[in-house]
Amino acid sequence: MIVFSAQVAIAQDLRPTLGTTEDPSPTPTPTSEPVPTSIQAASDESALAIEAERILTTEPLSTPAPTSTLEDVAEELLYDKRPFAAQPPSPENGITLGQAILNALERNADILRQIAEIKRTRGQVVEIRAQALPQLDLSANYNKSQTLGSNRDSGGSSGSDSEFNTIGFVDPALGTVNGQPARVFSTNTSNINSFNNRPSDSQSWNVSFQVSQLIYSGGQVSAALRAARIVEDSSFYQLRDTVDLIISNVRKQFYLVLLNRALIGVQEESITLLASELRDQRNRFEAGTVPRFNVLRAEVELANAQPNLIRARNSFRTSQLELARLVGVSWPTTNDLTPFPIKGLLTYERRQINLQDAVETAKERRAFLKIQRQSILSEVEQIKIALAGYQPTVRGSAGWQFRNDASTDDLSEVVNGWFFGFSGSWAIFDGLATTGRVQQARARLESATVTYEDSVRQVELEVQTAYSSLLQGEELIDSQQKTVEQAQEALRLSRERLSAGAGTQLEVLDARVSLTLAQTTALQALADYNSTQAEFDRVTAVNTNYHETFDDPLVSKEARKAWLKKSKIKRTTLTDEEVREDLIKRRKGVKP
Repeated sequence: MIVFSAQVAIAQDLRPTLGTTEDPSPTPTPTSEPVPTSIQAASDESALAIEAERILTTEPLSTPAPTSTLEDVAEELLYDKRPFAAQPPSPENGITLGQAILNALERNADILRQIAEIKRTRGQVVEIRAQALPQLDLSANYNKSQTLGSNRDSGGSSGSDSEFNTIGFVDPALGTVNGQPARVFSTNTSNINSFNNRPSDSQSWNVSFQVSQLIYSGGQVSAALRAARIVEDSSFYQLRDTVDLIISNVRKQFYLVLLNRALIGVQEESITLLASELRDQRNRFEAGTVPRFNVLRAEVELANAQPNLIRARNSFRTSQLELARLVGVSWPTTNDLTPFPIKGLLTYERRQINLQDAVETAKERRAFLKIQRQSILSEVEQIKIALAGYQPTVRGSAGWQFRNDASTDDLSEVVNGWFFGFSGSWAIFDGLATTGRVQQARARLESATVTYEDSVRQVELEVQTAYSSLLQGEELIDSQQKTVEQAQEALRLSRERLSAGAGTQLEVLDARVSLTLAQTTALQALADYNSTQAEFDRVTAVNTNYHETFDDPLVSKEARKAWLKKSKIKRTTLTDEEVREDLIKRRKGVKP
């Protein structure tokens, strides 16, 4: 019997109902208008500024455009647990990461399919166990037939169907014929036999109760039952592995949504800066202090920045659609692509990780390895099933039968009685078919062992790769902290130099591009680091804690029994490391 329960450590919030929250004032979907691609006349120079203002004032599909200035953004620079650059404010009634995970555990299709697989494997156990239990059968039969027979008249010859007797005599009245007296011939058919077909009906019925029991099958049924139970346990481990994978995927997708939302803020801030630069250059041009080239350059830069904002908003929408699929939420069948709100910000929490401990934890907890170990145990039982082909099969049966009396045509005359018997079979020579099955089973066992050893190395590689990615993320974040600060300071100085007449417009534009790139890189590094943490938690199997009442396949049964017997601890869930340490101490004579 297997009891399965999971506690998700990261899911701390209450579970909301997704897809049912309606905004009383739905956000309008922005309509795409053609972006100017050529230089307009002097009277139309404000077209790009109007277009930029339209994009900025158009409310995005998730949150309103940030109103923070560069000074406000500078106050939220890189601290350990604070967001990087211009991330839009998080909605108060949005879906948190913990709520998204809880909804995924209830509605995700992969998890639901794996739960159905557990039910299927339980049915297999019931089916195979039935072979070892007595079988009670009730059978009834009724027959009615008709027989055709032949009866012959007496006095006839038994050698033929009919006999003709011809008699000749002289009739004087006829005179002579060819000089001879005329004769009269007569035929006597009185002895001709004929068939007299008469149908004959016969009826019979019987009712029997029979109990049959498999007595001996060479251990085939018991091995098949153990194999079925191993497969059932393996399906639970497969569910664990699926749960860990879904939690990791939901976390990664959630961080991607937060990243795309933050990138919208970066692009909106960039357009705000460019629009401000365009207004400044236009005022200077009207005052006659700068040439018209400066105005045209500002217009082109503003036009080139608008597609980036459009793409950022589209990426935000599509990432939320994918998150909705992971958590099992059906999207409304409307033309409005307004996503459900997401609550949260990208944060940075550095971890102190010991690589060796992480590898040992993964080898101990990963359900993926336990599935491979279960495959080895299952193949061992398959060898026993194949070896049973060399043994005989014996079955016994007993019962009681009621039937009509065959000596009379009266169906109401009943006779009854008991019966019992034994039947058996033994394949003395089957053309080496059993030998071939044994060879196949042993080859599969060898393959399962090799697969398990390779899976252990794969788990070690996954942990090491995730650890290396965490180190890379930390280094990128540390490097980008100063980069964002320096880019913002460079933009401020370039604008002041331009206002004082010592700088150029190109310096301001280059500083703006550098700031946008630095903010984007910082946000990307932060999102990658959070996603890598989610992957690291998956490969080390620390996302969930399980309470199990069945033996862990990574711990030998003998070691478990010895540990429980000598330690006198009423506990069924032991780690492999605990058992090893205790056995080593006892071999050395040290009491635990």
